[in-house]
Parts: sequence; structure tokens; C-alpha cells
Amino acid sequence: MGIGFLGIGFQPKWWLKDIPIMPKGRYEIMRRYMPKVGTLGLDMMFRTCTVQVNLDFSSEHDMIRKFRASLALQPIATAIFANSPFKEGKPNGFLSMRSHIWSDTDNNRTGMLPFVFDDSFGFEQYVEYALDVPMYFVYRKKKYIDCSGMSFRDFMIGKLPPIPGELPTLTDWENHLTTIFPEVRLKRYLEMRGADGGPWRRLCALPAFWVGLLYDEVSLQKVLDLTSDWTAEERQMLRSKVPRTGLQTPFRDSLVKHIAEEVVKLARDGLERRGYKETGFINEVDEVVRTGTTPAEKLLKLYHEKWEESVDPVFEELLY
Repeated sequence: MGIGFLGIGFQPKWWLKDIPIMPKGRYEIMRRYMPKVGTLGLDMMFRTCTVQVNLDFSSEHDMIRKFRASLALQPIATAIFANSPFKEGKPNGFLSMRSHIWSDTDNNRTGMLPFVFDDSFGFEQYVEYALDVPMYFVYRKKKYIDCSGMSFRDFMIGKLPPIPGELPTLTDWENHLTTIFPEVRLKRYLEMRGADGGPWRRLCALPAFWVGLLYDEVSLQKVLDLTSDWTAEERQMLRSKVPRTGLQTPFRDSLVKHIAEEVVKLARDGLERRGYKETGFINEVDEVVRTGTTPAEKLLKLYHEKWEESVDPVFEELLY
């Protein structure tokens, strides 16, 4: 059939107008709404590819600890797995174009969620946040009703303009939660959203990375200790700069590379303590953090040298 899967974070060659549209009602609503709230929302919809890791928690307290640890480290994961340096056949100026795109998609529903680090944070505070995220749609009678920009709080009291008098169901709330896109998303599990799509071995490395950090109590506590004095401004700085400078991003008197080395060691130690022979999966990122050279930078080197400034070979290089 001539179909393949490409392990990369951003479509390296096609223009936005070249991307076919999936005929799904919610996507049509999003396609109309996105240009109203950011300049890169359509690029997010049509040209990006992430890979996400979903991990559960045992209690509200456990959720809080894992949420804080993973949210603080999400830019570190973005750097380690950066893999989207091309756009429309040329280098795009970023190592993770995909991550940069999220910075101007819709700031009402994306980002680093500073309130997660407040002493008062818990399930209730996340619900309050989610209630204030503007809606996209309501699904009724097998059709998506456009509610873009409207308030779920109004919906809760039967004052949603397209369907006045109707109250939301639990399914409506669950659907609404799927339209929130922070760097870590809370549902009945925690969703790690910071990494670019990549080839098979890197897809296996990503869950090993997060499992080693979050499912081992010793490593989890060390991550919390490591990041406990990071300010909201520092976390946002990492989020903003890492997509362009990757592991070479300055942080305090060091580089993100050195944080990444420490964190990958913590992940490996956590996997070893679990005792399930999982440590081999994280080998894929050892060289990345040791050298400070991201997957994107390796692709750029190939582009400028072996590929003679053509992106076409990437379709073979990263083919599944």
C-alpha cells in the first residue's frame, strides 16, 4: 500500500495545505477555533506527533508528588527526546519544533500549570482549573455541537447557549478533560506530554524513563528534592528555551545536559530496584545525555553532510 510510519515529532516536508483532514466533527470545531486563540494551533493539529506515557497513582497524595516531579522534569524529557528539527524541507531553527508549537496554540489550556506546586494543590484545585478552560464542544445525538470558547461553569447551571436548560453528564466532563493540553495532564492517571515522536527504540525508552523516576519511591523522592527549589519562572524558562537549545540550555550555573545525566541515572536506579529487568530500555538515551547531542542535532548533522541538504532520506532513516 506504500504506507509507513515515521518516528519524528513534526512533519518534515509537507506544507499545512498538503495535509488531508480527518472527517471528524470535533476536529472541524477545533480547526475553526484554533486560529482565534493562537498562531500555531493548526500546525499542532495537522503536523505534530508526540508520544505519551500514562502512569497511575494510588492516592491524592501520590498524585500530587508524581504530578510535581513529572511537571518539573517535562522540559528535561523534551530535551532528551527532541526530534523535530525540520519544516517544509528545511531546518526550522528548533530542536523540538513540536514543543515550541504548543507555546502558541491556546494558552488557556496548555503550559506548565504553576498552581500544581502550591501547598493547596489537589484534585479540587485541578477541577477548578479545568472548569475555567474554555469548551470546544458537546456531543449530542451523534453530533458535535460547537461550544468553542464557552464556559463549563455555565453548562453546570444549565446556561450553555447552544443547549439551554441541559446539564452536563459525566461523559461531558470526561470529554472536556480531553481538550486540556498541559505538559502533564491529570485524568484517572497522569499523562506525560513533553516528548517528540521517535523511532521504536526511543518509544521504549520513554516509558522506562518515567517509570524509573515515578514508580520507585527512592528515585521519586530524589527528583522532588532536586526540583523543590526551582521557581515557577525557572520552570517556565526551561519550557520556553529547551525547544530551541535542548540539552545545551543554561540553567543556573550549569546546563540542562547535567540535569538530564542525573535524572537518567535516577531512572536507571529506579528500574533496577523494581527488579523487572527493564534497564535495557533506557540504554537508548544514555549516549544522548552523555554527549549532550539530541536526536534532532544528529538529524541536522545528517542533513548538512550525508544527505546534502535534503530531508527526503529522513523517511528511510526514521521509518518504522
